[in-house]
Amino acid sequence: MKINNLKSLFAVAAFVLLTIGVNAQKFGYVNSALLLSELPEMKAADSELETYQKQLVSQGESMVKAFESTYQAIAKEVADGLLSQVQQQAKEVELQKQQQEIQAYEVEVQQKIVKKREELIQPILDKVKIAIEAVGKENGYTMIFDSVNGIILHANESDDVIALVKTKLGM
Repeated sequence: MKINNLKSLFAVAAFVLLTIGVNAQKFGYVNSALLLSELPEMKAADSELETYQKQLVSQGESMVKAFESTYQAIAKEVADGLLSQVQQQAKEVELQKQQQEIQAYEVEVQQKIVKKREELIQPILDKVKIAIEAVGKENGYTMIFDSVNGIILHANESDDVIALVKTKLGM
């Protein structure tokens, strides 16, 4: 009878310890999109990016206007019969070159905007990451997730099971 009582007591103790261990884990979440949209630094970065983009687009619009002006001048010369066939072909090559420059500039603008956005936003993202890590550590969170995409933003170092997985894989 003592053995049965001891087994029951052991089972209850194990259950209590297991329950305490499970309850000790603390999880949280952050809506990163909402958080970023509310940061003054993000609003300033968006404004700066918009200004930069307008400058680049304005330069592109100037290139397009120059192209249109050149095209109209050539079209008038052709209509007035002022250009020979050879001259028309040379003018067409000139127009094609301008058109290619405009297309190359459009690609360059897209790349510049992406690069500028990364330059402006990365320090903000780093700041937010540091804050989330600090909140996680200070408040004892096992993990903090991003509720927008489910990415883990903070994980307790003690929960890294890579060594166990490697052992299971025979590594």
